[in-house]
Amino acid sequence: MTGYYTHPDCRKHEMGPGHPECPERLDAIEDRLLITGLGLALERREAPAASLTDIELAHSRTHVAALRGLSDVLKEDILAGGPPYAQVDPDTSINVYTWDAALHAAGAALAATDAVIAGDFENAFCAIRPPGHHACRDQAMGFCFFNNVALAAKYALERHGLKRVAIVDFDVHHGNGTEDIVAGDKRILMVSFYQYPFYPLDHVHSSAANLVNLPVPAYTKGMEIRELIESAWMPRLEAFRPEMIFISAGFDSHREDDMGQLGLVEQDYIWITHRIKDVARRHGKGRIVSCLEGGYSLSALGRSVEGHIRVLADV
Repeated sequence: MTGYYTHPDCRKHEMGPGHPECPERLDAIEDRLLITGLGLALERREAPAASLTDIELAHSRTHVAALRGLSDVLKEDILAGGPPYAQVDPDTSINVYTWDAALHAAGAALAATDAVIAGDFENAFCAIRPPGHHACRDQAMGFCFFNNVALAAKYALERHGLKRVAIVDFDVHHGNGTEDIVAGDKRILMVSFYQYPFYPLDHVHSSAANLVNLPVPAYTKGMEIRELIESAWMPRLEAFRPEMIFISAGFDSHREDDMGQLGLVEQDYIWITHRIKDVARRHGKGRIVSCLEGGYSLSALGRSVEGHIRVLADV
């Protein structure tokens, strides 16, 4: 059985008219689950809010307090007739619902981790926003506030006592925030591919031994990505033998998504998910928690998430 975690507050966060990271992204996924009937194969659970104590497994107390403070100030400013958004960086802002949405997005990843480790589900998908993989230990950026996947990986180690977990990131952008949080932690293996050079352009890639970074040029197609995964990801994952796998599931590498310039299609995401699931079943009792990251072409996003979840759910 596959769990499906989301929360209504994840739709209330938005960053202004025309922003690509919009509530309609979740609607596109829900619509696809409805018209295909795939939603009937999932067990839905409403995501709780993460505790601040748990969030501090991946983020500094200063970062958490600063984000909460910014949210409180925004609410006061709006009451005084001020603008409805507060800017975090040139691409990222908050509204009055962002703080709660971010808590529930992180809470979805943690609740899914609890349920999968308890054996309630073999795996779970978290349809959440804001996304997380650009959020660093001390900084919100790139549409991200809390790093949902890095947090869940730390949580599995610290709260559940797992010894080895893997993070797989297939977003078109490098998960610099995840790297910032997990680099050098021998209990975590992070494997990723991403378009390069691309956002975040000022990020210096870590050379930590627990990272497998695969930067690829624009217009790289799915078959080339598959070959890189087989030659670079798979040997490291097999040797590491992760007890659980966390996925930063970004679907903006799709060829229809103009956020990037890679050439993946739904069948590539299906293939990647099969390969991840093979490793999870060999070494981690099939345990996977997948969290939505990017994906901004709504039709391609819905179709790609459908394919990803079909593999997770064996349907």
